[in-house]
Amino acid sequence: MRLHIIRFFAALILWLQFGQTQADEVLSATITRVKPSIVVVGSFQKTRTPRGLFLGTGFAIGDGTLIATNAHVIAKEKDLSHKEALAIFVRRDGKEEMAFATELKVDPVHDIAVLKLAGNARLTPMVLGDAGQVKEGQDIAFTGFPIGMVLGLYPVTHQGIISAISPTVIPQLSGKLLSSDMLKRLREPYDVFQLDATAYPGNSGSPLYDPQTGSVIGIINKVFVQEGKESAITKPSGITYAMPVTYLKKLLDNVD
Repeated sequence: MRLHIIRFFAALILWLQFGQTQADEVLSATITRVKPSIVVVGSFQKTRTPRGLFLGTGFAIGDGTLIATNAHVIAKEKDLSHKEALAIFVRRDGKEEMAFATELKVDPVHDIAVLKLAGNARLTPMVLGDAGQVKEGQDIAFTGFPIGMVLGLYPVTHQGIISAISPTVIPQLSGKLLSSDMLKRLREPYDVFQLDATAYPGNSGSPLYDPQTGSVIGIINKVFVQEGKESAITKPSGITYAMPVTYLKKLLDNVD
């Protein structure tokens, strides 16, 4: 009897190890496909040092000439008098490349922006998935630049799970705690993804995707969502949130 039990647990351990190995291999293959789509969203000014300035992360969508990111990433006013312009930076075939970009569509309510690459620049686009099918507890991954371009154009991947799907603003017990921004969001509440994974400010605009298929289900948001959900606490919790890709799709429906 004891031998049977030992054999059972040995087989179980081997099965679990095999399953984990398969999952690791799938994620590794997905990351390889995703990385060419990940870009730094920044600005370029020829007379500045450094000429390239990091603002956040973005990813290619559509026909490869469109870049999705957070609206707050590109909110900084540009120094047009010195020809500062939006730009994306990416590593392709071992070389660092830059292309200028323009704002195409911005959704300030859901903190999403779509940029258009200038000239003939075109990248490998990511496929947009169905955020309506996302479940709490499912595996996720996201790829971006958590500390900017300090270590070069090498995207970093984090993984975790969807820990909760909850409203972006939580009603307060006292009206004294309600700010004007909170009141605006309470009029049109919507759900966001809370993640059991750590993102950093530079990850804003990173694609949140299914580790198996690479399809995008959300956009990492390190500022806008946190200001709403955690406005009642003194210090931010460090919890990572993502905006469902549903709102990016709606924004694209209005792109000419």
